[in-house]
Amino acid sequence: MSQAGSSNQRDPRVPDSTRLQGAGDERLVSIIVPCRNERGHIDAFLDSATAQQLQAGWRMEILVADGESDDGTGERIQARAAVDARLVPVANPGRIVSTGLNACLARARGAVIVRMDVHTQFAPDYVAQCIAALQRTSADNVGGAWVARGEGAMGQAIAAAFQSRWVVGGALSRDVAYEGEADTVYLGCWPRQTFARVGGFDETLVRNQDDEHNLRLRLAGRRIWQSTGIRSWYRPRDALGYLFRQQYQYGYWRPFVMKKHGQPGSLRQLVPMIFVAAVAFCACAAPWFYAPLAWLMGAYAAYLLAASFQAARCAGDAHRWALLPRLPAVIAAYHLGYGLGTWRGLWDLARGRRESGASAKITR
Repeated sequence: MSQAGSSNQRDPRVPDSTRLQGAGDERLVSIIVPCRNERGHIDAFLDSATAQQLQAGWRMEILVADGESDDGTGERIQARAAVDARLVPVANPGRIVSTGLNACLARARGAVIVRMDVHTQFAPDYVAQCIAALQRTSADNVGGAWVARGEGAMGQAIAAAFQSRWVVGGALSRDVAYEGEADTVYLGCWPRQTFARVGGFDETLVRNQDDEHNLRLRLAGRRIWQSTGIRSWYRPRDALGYLFRQQYQYGYWRPFVMKKHGQPGSLRQLVPMIFVAAVAFCACAAPWFYAPLAWLMGAYAAYLLAASFQAARCAGDAHRWALLPRLPAVIAAYHLGYGLGTWRGLWDLARGRRESGASAKITR
């Protein structure tokens, strides 16, 4: 695996227990999965995970960190583990993704670590392709494109916007045809040595802990690789309110990552907050800025219309044009949720706070 840019400086926000020791079992892959209140999805996910087709000689363990679910998820994991020794239930009293991932890492025994998500469908060779990409590229993290498949009319509209370059700013992680070095990948697969060198996930972050970890890797001179052979399909939110709250959380935690590293993960992440600031300034400075405000809102309305047509045109669904009436509101929810969340995060950061109401809790 890559040896460039070694960094041994300890990050106090990352528990020592996640700086993995030893080489691990060289033919064992450890799958790590955080979850909470997933009773309706956990069985389908475990069926998919246990059906993974590995290369000859490889074995797997599946560590599932339940964040103190109150809907029976934990009991269901325990029941499945009783009949399948590959399943390892892990306690996650922190109840958020970063603490769940770290709890799994502390117990992982494999030489390769693969992250999975309960709301994602995986190709049968997903793990095998991850291992192959690690072996082929010697990268420090590999993964595939982040591909959304929605359910219902609103879920499909949200997925169409999710994949649109006009909405997400040309992120390589959404490009299914891209193969090569990247800033970040969906979920991830790491050689054990990656966590030995840079540690696990920052437990002060409710969201964006994966982006921060990838940024930490890049700053340490490590390589991240996106492979077209690693295939999965994420199920996004299926309601406008859920989408807005999710994007608000992503935006809220962005300033904490920026403060930690002195830079954003990418410049495109700053665009929603700049847009929200421009609208707020023009509105508050009225009536002197009525004309600029009208121009700005008119331009954004034209953009929403054009972006909606582009997202609908590129959607793979046979009824993609039926999504068009919903897309302007969906795209606006992406931008306004993220932008407003970023400003609230900056405000709380300036006041020395780490959380703000619902922004401190994971939503689904």
